[in-house]
Amino acid sequence: MEKEFIENAAKCGVTIDDAKMDLLREFYEILIEVNQSMNLTAITEYEEVLSKHFLDSLLIVQALQGSGFEAFFDTPSGSRIADIGTGAGFPGIPLKIAFPEVDITLIDSLNKRIKFIREACEKIGLTGIEAVHGRSEELGRNKKYRQGFDMVVSRAVAALPVLAEYCIPFVKKGGVFVSYKAQGVQDEVKDAGNAIEKLGGRLLDVREVPLEGTDIVRSFIIIEKIKDTPKEYPRKAGTPAKMPL
Repeated sequence: MEKEFIENAAKCGVTIDDAKMDLLREFYEILIEVNQSMNLTAITEYEEVLSKHFLDSLLIVQALQGSGFEAFFDTPSGSRIADIGTGAGFPGIPLKIAFPEVDITLIDSLNKRIKFIREACEKIGLTGIEAVHGRSEELGRNKKYRQGFDMVVSRAVAALPVLAEYCIPFVKKGGVFVSYKAQGVQDEVKDAGNAIEKLGGRLLDVREVPLEGTDIVRSFIIIEKIKDTPKEYPRKAGTPAKMPL
């Protein structure tokens, strides 16, 4: 099953060598061990984690080909990526393992998940990765993080008008926000048009990429940051979800 995963990753444009596979396997073992006492993932079988968490995380590399933003992975040295609402570390940790030159910041509002990520990264020896506890609405106003990233990614489940306000403030002008979604996002993208524009973004593309070995097709919403985010955004914690732009 690992051979199939490596082959499918290669189809996405990602090379997984033996050392990277070892790290992914170690992370899986820690994830499953901690999952027995903490609800991190409902997907626990190794084969399913390989496809539905690890490979799914890496699909963004294929999705960005020809977008103008593929260089973040083609020549990743020095790139800064933030993963908002990372949960158990997806897509951030598989991306960090696959592209060790990338500087990745994982953000989540639940401290126990951040604690798990920090301990897991330390155990498997990942460096150049930061796990930050906090709400995106608050961290998006923090000078350390605001407009500090070349790319922001999120597999979080919030609707796009809300997710845009969580994520776009972190993106540098000229950078990109990529949202991982299921198929059938046309209405959601339409609903988010006002939010994207107000936050300084521009919808670049929506791309669908099949997840090899499953019947899942992942939609990637690619939003270019063309203007600075106005200082009034993000609004205070809880407001984006209650009153989407």
